[in-house]
Amino acid sequence: MKKRKRSTGKILMALLIAFFYLPIIYMIIFSFNEGKSLTVFEGFSLRWYRHMLDSQDMMDALYTTFSVALLATAVSTVVGTVSAIGLSKSRKIIRDIMEQVDNLPMMNPEIVTAIGFMLLFITFKVDKGYLTMLLAHIAFCIPYVILSVMPKIRSLDPNLADAAMDLGATPWRALTKVIVPQITPGIVSGALIAFTMSVDDFIISYFVTGGGVKNLSIMVYTMSKRVNPSINAVSTLVVVIITIVLLLINITPVVAAKRKKKETVGRQRKFVPAVAGACALALVIGLFAMQGGGKDRPFEGQTLYIYNWGEYTGENIIPDFEEETGASVVMDNFDSNEQMYIKVANQEVYDILVPSDYMIQRLIEEDLLQKLDKSKLDCMDKLSDAVKGLPYDPGNDYSVPYFWGTVGIVYDKTKVDIEDLEREGYNIFLDEKYKGDVYLYDSERDSFMMALKALGYSMNTENEQELQEAYDWLVQCVRTMDTEIVTDEIIDNMAQGRKALGLIYSGDATYVMSENENMGFFMPEGGTNLWSDAMVIPKNSQNPELAHAFINYACGYDGAYDNSSYVGYTAANEEVMNDLAGEGGDFEGINAYIPRTDNPNDEVFVYNADTKKIISDLWSRVKIAASNAG
Repeated sequence: MKKRKRSTGKILMALLIAFFYLPIIYMIIFSFNEGKSLTVFEGFSLRWYRHMLDSQDMMDALYTTFSVALLATAVSTVVGTVSAIGLSKSRKIIRDIMEQVDNLPMMNPEIVTAIGFMLLFITFKVDKGYLTMLLAHIAFCIPYVILSVMPKIRSLDPNLADAAMDLGATPWRALTKVIVPQITPGIVSGALIAFTMSVDDFIISYFVTGGGVKNLSIMVYTMSKRVNPSINAVSTLVVVIITIVLLLINITPVVAAKRKKKETVGRQRKFVPAVAGACALALVIGLFAMQGGGKDRPFEGQTLYIYNWGEYTGENIIPDFEEETGASVVMDNFDSNEQMYIKVANQEVYDILVPSDYMIQRLIEEDLLQKLDKSKLDCMDKLSDAVKGLPYDPGNDYSVPYFWGTVGIVYDKTKVDIEDLEREGYNIFLDEKYKGDVYLYDSERDSFMMALKALGYSMNTENEQELQEAYDWLVQCVRTMDTEIVTDEIIDNMAQGRKALGLIYSGDATYVMSENENMGFFMPEGGTNLWSDAMVIPKNSQNPELAHAFINYACGYDGAYDNSSYVGYTAANEEVMNDLAGEGGDFEGINAYIPRTDNPNDEVFVYNADTKKIISDLWSRVKIAASNAG
């Protein structure tokens, strides 16, 4: 019986280890993948490590991550330890109150803490960037250090320090030679927790940073919006760094213990944290050296602040623009129009934004944008007429198109009959022939667009009955079709032919079709969303002159070509669009690349606050229905 229990315990332990470490091993293996897929290994290559080392943004993020973590750990460990010792000598009522205050930040949802820090910095007009991130990390690490040190202090004889001073020690020597050595395990534990929390943090960092300063978690988050295997490479590098530090921490005491002299052993033990810290610092300095001096870039002059979608710029457009103008470009990223709106409404300072059509309409209505100086723009004649003069900005007085496209159905030609698509349109998502083989995109406006168009309504309807019918259509879809609601993972999944069909943006369909010749793109005759993301200049821009120069460059041939060929979304520059789609172009023969412009049922989204609230509520209920059905 005992042997059986031991055997069961070993099996459970092995399963637990596999649960924790198999994903890491998987990530490491795919960091050496020759292809771009995150799921199919196509051969060994160091391609993505070269891409990582060539990326200034990734090197900056690694430097920021570890420099902030080391500084935050050092400061929070000192402050937390001193605070814990001070509390131990305080009256019980004060100690109890402060312990509850210390516990509050750890029990608070991180998003609440993040919003609090953001509002604090905004209120006191502190420019967000490296310093604000460091201060926030110090603040949320201190409670963890106090929590680790306090139990060790409680285990000490309360008269220990008094006895040392009775024997002639000064208060400082009593603290450093008597108290601190006794509580060193708690201090080291607190420091390691603080370091881990800082390296790992995303939510707080995301809300307190600015000026283009990103740590690794923010960088990975923005990269994950599109297929980018460099995520695996940079994550593997971090695993290697952490593993080296942990090995040093654990091996150094073993080596020191073998020394003959006890004094040497004692010195080595005290030296362990310093060795680990020095090695980590050396790694950071190495990263700093690889990136050519961190933030000290060889460009003088003015600085342009851009707020753009993650993974929405080409590899060369920013450095080429900096080289041409002598300016420096600092780019922050957002992952939704609403997230961008929060920062702009709170008077965060940017020179260029790249929002979507309906959000541009909202920003214009709320007087948050300035009119463009068309005498400084030489790019408008280069743009496709189909993407100019759209309803949200008829005269292009506030916006210049950046990317544009449609929403349609990506499908596997080997699984889906084109006649079904032509006959049913979006109603194919209710065809039980494809049950369990469809994706819905987790976008309330695009999913409701699909449902409304399937029912023959305008996607800009304000009629609550029609919206209710669209809700019922979507609920039927998720309940009867075993539908999977996804975000950008649909790109890689459809490129691998995981399901028969799904709702997708045309730019993402372009990538899918370029990776898998069996994939097609279909837009129902009932209409679709003709969307546009455009460059605008906020009212509080500090450098509109340089903003106009960047708009010209991004819309020019070289800038637009670099953007579109790398990202896969349709260029607003007509010559670039035709070259990429034409003979010998990157997207030759891919119908998803050039948007449809001749269908009267296609529409541009119009912003309506009341309708948006209704759709947001209904979409939440659709997802609940989907989870219950699953």
